Amino acid sequence: MAIEVFNRYENKYLMDSKAFYALYNRLLTYMELDEYNKNDQFYSISNLYYDTEHDSLIRNSLAKPKYREKLRVRAYGVPAKDAKVYLELKKKVFGLVNKRRTALRLEEAYAFAGEHIKPELQPYMNRQVVQEIDYFLGRYDLQPKVYLAYERIAMFDKSGRDLRITFDTNIRSRRYDLRLEDGDHGEPLMERGKWLMEVKAEKTIPVWLSHMLSEHQMFRTSFSKYGNEYRKMRMNEKLERERIHL
Repeated sequence: MAIEVFNRYENKYLMDSKAFYALYNRLLTYMELDEYNKNDQFYSISNLYYDTEHDSLIRNSLAKPKYREKLRVRAYGVPAKDAKVYLELKKKVFGLVNKRRTALRLEEAYAFAGEHIKPELQPYMNRQVVQEIDYFLGRYDLQPKVYLAYERIAMFDKSGRDLRITFDTNIRSRRYDLRLEDGDHGEPLMERGKWLMEVKAEKTIPVWLSHMLSEHQMFRTSFSKYGNEYRKMRMNEKLERERIHL
């Protein structure tokens, strides 16, 4: 069964393709590829983020409080209408990321997240997570707001340490066609050839990784895919208002 509850720290790094390949090749000494990347293939992740009418969840998150939370539906690739997807509740408390998710059928996820219609419990669902999301949905009136997709390479520590590193590229988004089965098209969120690396660990990272990041002059950055998409959307709105008033 896929892990459905995560508690870990996540550090993010932005880089170009040259830096990505240099790091990637060295990491293979210590880490192994996710089963979906075994043939040097990316796998695609598509997400549908939910928020209030006035975007209170992402606006609160961008203010960087000690506690923040997000809700999204996640699929791998473009799902069929009857596909199994994940409904994920992601919280961040004092820098510690807590992610809880349950498998649902796509239409169940839409009904639960967007209309607060709690699904009838099935064997493939996580009962506790369904209850937690139900409580969360009772506090907000949510609607689908933005689609985000990207290609990913994921790696795991060969020694069994709780360490995962992911590389995401071709990050794209849209605020229309807000159903995952509508396809993976969208506008680019980063320049072509840019990569977002995330280092995810329950505790501290190993010494060898700390040295490697230092040697490659990798410095932590704050990068939220949804947060950056929201900033870009607001900037475009501002530019459009200025254009109209010229």
